[in-house]
Amino acid sequence: MLGLVKRSFILPLALMLVFALSRIPGVLPQNFSAAYALAFCGGLYFSRHMAWWLPLGTLLATDILLNVFYYHQPVFSGYMLVKTLAFVGIIALGRLFKPGMSWLKLTCGGLLGAILFYLITNTASWISDPGYAKTLAGWIQALTTGLPGYPPTWTFFRSTLLSGGLFTALFVGAMKLTAESPQDKEAGARSEEQPEAEATPEEAKA
Repeated sequence: MLGLVKRSFILPLALMLVFALSRIPGVLPQNFSAAYALAFCGGLYFSRHMAWWLPLGTLLATDILLNVFYYHQPVFSGYMLVKTLAFVGIIALGRLFKPGMSWLKLTCGGLLGAILFYLITNTASWISDPGYAKTLAGWIQALTTGLPGYPPTWTFFRSTLLSGGLFTALFVGAMKLTAESPQDKEAGARSEEQPEAEATPEEAKA
């Protein structure tokens, strides 16, 4: 039991440490981030309350530090709010999945989270940027080619999708490999050896 409690704290803290370190400028290629996968895995694996406050708190803290010490921008901005809402959506998506699902299904969930982030943030840009026509064609432009003079937005989507899928696959794969320790297996074997007569009718049906 004590080992289980320790793991329940070590895993979230380790993932958030990876999250924070991955946001240091230059650690990963531009627009290539572990944040989407970590938000999804936070919703998937963390306990009910920790799934929300730990990823969002880490995101907010690192955003503030980057704005103050690296980008030299205002501490809070409209884009930060939109981005935070997008991560809320990814965490909520993670809560809809179950850890026992297959590696492929969970990896696809991480890909959906990356797509959700891209749709939310680029739709917000389409709404707020006067360079886009407020039409269906303008929205499609915001999601594909972007504004003239800037890199096409589909290249950002490619990086978002690749990083979301890659890091989710790695984190989920690691969890699948380490989820059941030898101590857990031994405890499970001992529980199966208990006499069936001690089980209540309700337990026998479970």
